[in-house]
Amino acid sequence: MIYRKFANTQELLPSIGLGCMGMNHAYGQPDDQESLATLNEAIDLGITFWDTADMYADGKNEELVAKVLKPNRDKIFIASKFGFRVNANGQRTFDGSPKYMKAAIVGSLKRLQVEVIDLYYAHRVDANVPVEEMVGALADLVREGKIRYIGLSEASSNSIRRACKVHPVAALQSEYSVLTREVEKDILPTCKELNITFVPFSPLSRGLVTNSLDVLTLKESDFRKTIPRYQPEQVAKNKKLIEEFAGMAAEKNCTPAQLALAWILAQGENIIPIPGTKKRVYLRENAKAVHVSLTREDLIRIEALSVKYPDTGGRYDEANEKFIDRS
Repeated sequence: MIYRKFANTQELLPSIGLGCMGMNHAYGQPDDQESLATLNEAIDLGITFWDTADMYADGKNEELVAKVLKPNRDKIFIASKFGFRVNANGQRTFDGSPKYMKAAIVGSLKRLQVEVIDLYYAHRVDANVPVEEMVGALADLVREGKIRYIGLSEASSNSIRRACKVHPVAALQSEYSVLTREVEKDILPTCKELNITFVPFSPLSRGLVTNSLDVLTLKESDFRKTIPRYQPEQVAKNKKLIEEFAGMAAEKNCTPAQLALAWILAQGENIIPIPGTKKRVYLRENAKAVHVSLTREDLIRIEALSVKYPDTGGRYDEANEKFIDRS
C-alpha cells in the first residue's frame, strides 16, 4: 500500500480506503461471512481507513464492522457519520443539532465498541442549524476525547469555510468519479487551500464505471433503482463512455475499476477514495489501483471522454437531492 498525509496532521492513511456501507445496506443481499473476511483481508492489504455511518442498516453496519475493528483497534482508522433520522411518518430527515449529536455519538461508540472514533462526520449540513453551531458541538466531542477529527459530508464551499473558522475540518466527503465531476469547480480547490483531505465516495459510480453492472438485474430493494443515472434509458446513454473507458483500461493492462481509482488519485495528493465492497475479490482489485501510473496523455484522453459524453444523468433522486448543501 502507498500512503498519503491526512489533512494538516502527521497521520498517514492508505491511498485507498474502504466504504463499508454496501456490506449490509442499500446494495444487494448481505453476506456477513464474506464481509468479515473482506474486512480482515483489508488489514492484510493495508486498507485500514474504514468508513461507516449510524444510518447504514440502522446501526447494524457499525456492529458488523466492530467484529473486526475491536480486536484490531490499533490498526484501523475508523470513520463514522451522524445526522440522518426517520420520523414518525417513516420519512428520512436530517438532524444536525448538538442535542441529537450527543445522543448519536454515544450510540456509535457503543456499536463500534471503541472509546474514540478517529473521524466523525456530519452526514450532511442541516439547513435549520447554523454550521458554526454544529461544528462547535463536534469540537466539544474532540475536547471530550470521543472523536479525534471532524469531517463534513456533501457540504458546500461556503459551509466548509464557515466551519473552519470554528474548528479545523480534517475531511470533506462527497461523491466523485469519472461520471460525477461537480466538486471540481469549488469543493476540490477549497479543500486543497485549507489542507482538508477530500474523501470521494462512490468512486466507481456505484458500479457503473466497472463496465460490468447490468442495471436490469438489480433487485427492487437496491438503492440504485431509485437513482436517475441507473435507469435503463440513462445507462444506455452512458454505454459508449463506459465502453471507451474500459478500452483505455485494457490498453493500460488494468481493469476499468483500477483505472477509475488511479484517475481519482491523480487529481490531488489530498484525495483518498473509499470504494465500497463486501467481496475480497474486488477489494484486491481495488488495492492494486495504487500501482497504476497515468501519463499526462492518459489524463487528457479521459478528460476528453467527459467532454464527449457530458450527460451522465443525475446521481440522486429528488428525495436525496434535497439534503445536499447548495448554500
